[in-house]
Amino acid sequence: MDVHSKDIRSYNMSRIKNTRTKPEMIVRRFFHKNGLRYSVNEKSMPGRPDIVLKKYNAVVFINGCFWHLHDDCRYAKIPKTNTEWWLEKLKQNKARDEANMRKLREMGWRVFIIWECQLKVENDKLLSDILDKIKET
Repeated sequence: MDVHSKDIRSYNMSRIKNTRTKPEMIVRRFFHKNGLRYSVNEKSMPGRPDIVLKKYNAVVFINGCFWHLHDDCRYAKIPKTNTEWWLEKLKQNKARDEANMRKLREMGWRVFIIWECQLKVENDKLLSDILDKIKET
């Protein structure tokens, strides 16, 4: 049972950003500062990757730990109200992510995932490592 009315829940959910989030902007700024040029949220691609690097045949997803059900992450807690509904929704999100990544790999793209929790601490090493992997062809 949800603690909010349908209208309040709808309003709350509509306020959640899905583009230009803080974690996404951290990665985009780092890539740009290091000379990578990219497109964002490519609608024609499975899963609408957050960053598309055509030159390197690579895509990057910056996933929120809650919304994409990051395994063994403290930020991926299932809500205590309406638990069954949330669990089903988040499992569907995860299954859709896996299917989209499989499609992208079949199309020849290299797929990289950065989790929100990885960007909450010092992230230059993580981003440098990913940048090096992206530039490997």
